[in-house]
Amino acid sequence: MNTILLGNLIKIRWIAIFGQFLAVFFVYNIVNIQIPFFETLTIILLSVAVNFFSYFEERKNKSITNIKAFSFLLFDTLQLGFLLFLTGGIVNPFSILILAPVITSASYLPALMTVILSTISIVIIIILNFYFIPLEIGSDFYLPKIYTFGLVASLIITVIFIAIYAYLFASSSRKISNALSVSKLQILNQKKITEVGSLSAAAAHELGTPLNTIFLVLNDLLKEEKLNKDKNIVKDIILLKSQAERCKEILQRFSKNPLKLKDNFLEKVKITDLIKINFEKFNKSKKLKIKNNLINEEPEIIFKDEMMYALGNIIQNAIIYSIEFVNAEINYNKKNVNIIITDDGMGFSKDIIDKLGEPYISKNSQGMGLGIFIAKNLIENMGGSMKFYNSKEENAIVEIIYDNSILSI
Repeated sequence: MNTILLGNLIKIRWIAIFGQFLAVFFVYNIVNIQIPFFETLTIILLSVAVNFFSYFEERKNKSITNIKAFSFLLFDTLQLGFLLFLTGGIVNPFSILILAPVITSASYLPALMTVILSTISIVIIIILNFYFIPLEIGSDFYLPKIYTFGLVASLIITVIFIAIYAYLFASSSRKISNALSVSKLQILNQKKITEVGSLSAAAAHELGTPLNTIFLVLNDLLKEEKLNKDKNIVKDIILLKSQAERCKEILQRFSKNPLKLKDNFLEKVKITDLIKINFEKFNKSKKLKIKNNLINEEPEIIFKDEMMYALGNIIQNAIIYSIEFVNAEINYNKKNVNIIITDDGMGFSKDIIDKLGEPYISKNSQGMGLGIFIAKNLIENMGGSMKFYNSKEENAIVEIIYDNSILSI
């Protein structure tokens, strides 16, 4: 998934449409240069139609796939090519704008797509040098062939140079950003591990004293003659002492090497258990209802920190905005696992429901709005997806869709 927001493409296209309308009207009515007015207007109106279509697409999903982004940029390139064909070809001063889609592609899309778009742009430039409707700007205007050739060559070289230049810098920027993210995550994990180690050592130290007291009392009980006569009581005291010894050994392992302790629970786990753990972590007074469509026992998945964090964030939000309870529904099929989290609160407001998943978008003024943004990105990085909508009763619903292969069910 790229980082292009469809809304940004729509805004840029509106600016281009406005500029194209203004240029056509100015040239045709003010400067009185004869151009195919209605044909150029038709091409611009086609761009308006595409932008309205893009607007409805944006309401479904703010970000778009690489293929869709490439398709929009290809349309912009072809649309400009047709306009240039109708208005003088390569000698039109606005021919330089053919670089804009290439720059965007080089900055955000894979190298192959940028190469394809650059090749198409170069082909358009070459075609426009030979086939175009000339501008009627008087007999005094004349361009030597060598200048026209230089103009074509410069545009082709600029397309190639800008594409490579923008791609290399954007690629290095993405790598640096990813490296910083990984570093921050490692630092945070290390901090948590250190905190766990400190807590473990402190717990071992604090629990050592009461355990020693228990040993003293048990040893005294074993010396009591009255108690020794009853074999059952002696047997129970010995059992208690053995269990106390076991506790002592566990605490010693905590204090000696807490970081090597491993919980087998975190190797494989059920989604239901992850939901329960996160609910208990954040809940104080609300109720949780879990429903799944399985008749047989629920399968286990490989534990992943990304899934744990994302689920925790969504459940925490559901608890905050719920009144009495939070519902969790898990649906399994051959291809996907759907996790649907619902609360009985007021639902998502209409002003933000289309913007959820973007940074700094929050239901209230207290949070920064980064939680859902991070959760959405974690899920999408695992190959999953998220949807936000309201139920018929106007309750908030968050739906997470995972592929079974990702979860290794």
